[in-house]
Amino acid sequence: MTLGPLILDVEGCELTAEDRELIAHPAVGGVILFTRNYDCPEQVTALVEDIHARREPRVLVAVDQEGGRVQRFRDGFTRLPPLACLGVMYDRDRKRALNLAQTAGWLMAAEMRAVGVDISFAPVLDLDYGVSTVIGDRALHKRPEAVADLAHAYQRGMQNAGMAATGKHFPGHGAVAADSHVDLPVDDRHYEDIAQWDLVPFERMVHYGLAAVMMAHVVYSEVDRNPAGFSGFWVRAILRDTLGFRGLVFSDDLSMEGAAIAGDHVARAQAALEAGCDMVLVCNDRENAVRVAESLEDHANPVLMTRLMRLHGRKAPQMTELRANPRWQQAVAAVRGCEENPELELFIE
Repeated sequence: MTLGPLILDVEGCELTAEDRELIAHPAVGGVILFTRNYDCPEQVTALVEDIHARREPRVLVAVDQEGGRVQRFRDGFTRLPPLACLGVMYDRDRKRALNLAQTAGWLMAAEMRAVGVDISFAPVLDLDYGVSTVIGDRALHKRPEAVADLAHAYQRGMQNAGMAATGKHFPGHGAVAADSHVDLPVDDRHYEDIAQWDLVPFERMVHYGLAAVMMAHVVYSEVDRNPAGFSGFWVRAILRDTLGFRGLVFSDDLSMEGAAIAGDHVARAQAALEAGCDMVLVCNDRENAVRVAESLEDHANPVLMTRLMRLHGRKAPQMTELRANPRWQQAVAAVRGCEENPELELFIE
């Protein structure tokens, strides 16, 4: 049996009969977890084991565990600072910032792998232009070279913990004020400007072996009338052909308002896949997730399994063993040290 192109969510802290039926659907290839799916490390470990047991090969289990505002699992896990903390430190002490970036990437990934989660959609590669509230302190820095430098270190940490990295949101969400969760952002810059700035971190990370990319629900009006995730120009011509990316391409959540321009959820999924995305996310909308699954039952992508297998997490110690590891203890102390620095306080929730 092969896995399909759809990633969807589940209802709560345990699988329902409907959840199990959906995960077994041939169009499904992954499950994304949210805060509602988490109670404690032991519970989420059991949930992930149950999800993985539904299929062979097992479906991908994903989460957003960036840190700061976007950290789905909190109690029982290390509170992670937003990535912008690393950028502030980078301007003062590059070497220290790179060491901390690698440590933070390892710590996040090690804790997720300890409960069985395959990937966190991280790191954010968007530039901080100071205008986007939805990106904001999720961005590493405003300068593309600094973002690439820090993201490379963060990826090394993730890889050391047994997790592949996912760069987002291609080709860059940081230059628009609108939030694609509730609106359709329009970036009116010319391609040359985007290439000179926003594409740089993605290009560098592709060179560094980035395994996956998530697309942006943003229209770059001087380049293509379609949002990037529905644009063959951005996915195929630029990401694949120009940058040479050979990994897996995710859409962003098709339930977001920024995706509505493509039609209903079935049309959105079809448009994303036709543009070159390998997998599509449908979150927090069970009715439409079912409709998309039914529409994709016969979907074929001969390279999906090869790309998807690269994202399955490597074997890792469980939480009790991890917490006894001096490396984990040192990493927690290093990350918590950000809170003791007054220049970084504004980033700590």
